[in-house]
Amino acid sequence: MAHKVTHFFRMRNRLINAASVLWLLFTPTIARGQDAVAATRCLPGLHANQASGWVAFPDDALFCPLLADPKEPRSFISGLHSSFRSAIGGEDVDVTVGAIGIGDGIGLFRSGSGTGNGIQLGLDAAVFAQFDLGTSSYDLINADYVVGLPLTIRRAGFGARLRFYHQSSHLGDEFLLRSETPERENLSFEALQVILSQEFGLLRVYAGGELLFNREPEDLAAKVAQAGIELRPSAARVRWVAAADAKSSEEQDWKVAISARTGLELAAGGGADHPGRVWALLGEFYSGPSPYGQFFRERIQYIGLGLHLRL
Repeated sequence: MAHKVTHFFRMRNRLINAASVLWLLFTPTIARGQDAVAATRCLPGLHANQASGWVAFPDDALFCPLLADPKEPRSFISGLHSSFRSAIGGEDVDVTVGAIGIGDGIGLFRSGSGTGNGIQLGLDAAVFAQFDLGTSSYDLINADYVVGLPLTIRRAGFGARLRFYHQSSHLGDEFLLRSETPERENLSFEALQVILSQEFGLLRVYAGGELLFNREPEDLAAKVAQAGIELRPSAARVRWVAAADAKSSEEQDWKVAISARTGLELAAGGGADHPGRVWALLGEFYSGPSPYGQFFRERIQYIGLGLHLRL
């Protein structure tokens, strides 16, 4: 009898512990203190002591990053099965690509209202690189270097980003030594990007475009259009997300590039007045004009899996 009672209490304690873990994981990343600023469906929340007034070097962001945009500044590592159309060797070639991004942004100053609304000027930078995993030395194929100054606005479910940025792109040394590689393009430009977004319950939609200038090569067309949709069924710590991004450029005669991602997102860490970091394990699909700078005149298709981190 004593053994059965002991076993019962052990089982009860295990169930209580399991329920506590599930509650911590699946409740929203909203501080349970009075000074917390509520999380949105695309952000983990704002630091409570930085949500209102003028704040120098705020620790978080107002504008929700674009989940499916392959050139959004972020840190990630992805394994991709890619089909380069005439980009490698002058013909269609399947390549196993390791893609990495090292990027993040910092706030320079913000004026906030205390409810998550405000305006913020920031600085972001990223390096996007692709490696040919089918070679013995994992040859670097292409690297894009991006640095930008985003001015962002957030009011309730509406967000806007006006971003000035520079991009330059380079082929890898080992890749250049291949006799069949294409001739190097000296690609470099500045761009002014405008993105407007609105949340509608579970959905977020956005649209905007870019105007390129100081372009090299000089015949690079200047106009880019972009739109997308994101689905986040909840604001819980662990949530399923899905997104699609469409980008079309004058350079590619307005052919549309489709990027889609879906998977699990985890807002980890954080505390009573401190939002957590966001991790995501996402399946990825892309088809259309290449997002890789040195191959901007080409088409590419890939499918794969990536681990993404937002600090």
